[in-house]
Amino acid sequence: MINRRAFGKTVGAGVAATAAASLAGRLDSSPTAVASTTPPPGKTAATAGRAMGHTSFTSLKHVRAGELRIGYAETGPANGPAVILLHGWPYDIHSYVDVAPLLAAEGYRVVVPYLRGYGTTTFLSPKTFRNAQQAVFALDVIALMDALRIEKALLGGFDWGARTADIIAALWPERCKALVSVTGYLVTDREKNKQPLPPAAEWAWWYQYYFATERGELGLAEHRHDFAELIWRNVSPTWHFDDATFDRTAAAFDNPDYVGIVIHNYRWRLGLAAGDPRHDGIEAKLARGPAIAVPTITVDGSSDPFTPAGDGAAYRARFTGPYAHRTLKDTGHNVPQEAPEAFAQAVWDADRL
Repeated sequence: MINRRAFGKTVGAGVAATAAASLAGRLDSSPTAVASTTPPPGKTAATAGRAMGHTSFTSLKHVRAGELRIGYAETGPANGPAVILLHGWPYDIHSYVDVAPLLAAEGYRVVVPYLRGYGTTTFLSPKTFRNAQQAVFALDVIALMDALRIEKALLGGFDWGARTADIIAALWPERCKALVSVTGYLVTDREKNKQPLPPAAEWAWWYQYYFATERGELGLAEHRHDFAELIWRNVSPTWHFDDATFDRTAAAFDNPDYVGIVIHNYRWRLGLAAGDPRHDGIEAKLARGPAIAVPTITVDGSSDPFTPAGDGAAYRARFTGPYAHRTLKDTGHNVPQEAPEAFAQAVWDADRL
């Protein structure tokens, strides 16, 4: 039998191009990057460093919101300015386990929800369509904000979470005070997705095509933890996470709707699965590539295979309001967990753009 840890480490080593570097002080100093390295008030590099290494959230809650009973972590003063942090696939709320206390220490009310299909977030009805088109995640977050009586929040996210935050910022700017978006503008253009990419880019998306098959759906169901660990090592080649770190997140994949949500999301993006007709109007707006005018900081991980070349130039025109871009050296796809201080700094700075 192949040991999944040894296998993952072997594959990860083959993908990694450089050794791990320090997480601190990685903000790009190139002329195209606007990068603040000033700690938030009351913080020093030493005190911020001591805030790292958290393994759990002290407060886990649930609330009925829209179609869901959403599980979420919350920290910070209840009357502080709200920050909502959104994870991606295959990750969970622990991507922000070090970011959240840094922001809470500065007076923010930090809310970190499990997306539909993950962790303790469940559907209220077994009859509800297990839909995972892009619009529905944004509607989930709006419903969460309504349930928690949050009128406006700073939004931060990566992967699916960045896409969700981008959509809210674009279509409901009155609910978004400022935005931190990893890999920039991620609103899905399904028409554009019909066009092939260069082979190297297609290779990075190999799992999308796997998930388009019944074999892929069965493979994800049977090997969901090993699959996620392989993805982590491939897209974060300089992040040397330990078994305990991975296992804390992998528990979120035992949600009964996890496989269905993941498969539908990727099939929908490729035009292989239909969404909910109730959301056709929203998707039509998103298909036009709406600009984002709220204050925004975009962040790229230099070691992330999905980072486009050019220090954010590929998506710069999509952001029409106050804006800054940062490239984090030796950082992969899971930016908030790999570089929590830099991510927290970006949220704090976006609030002041």
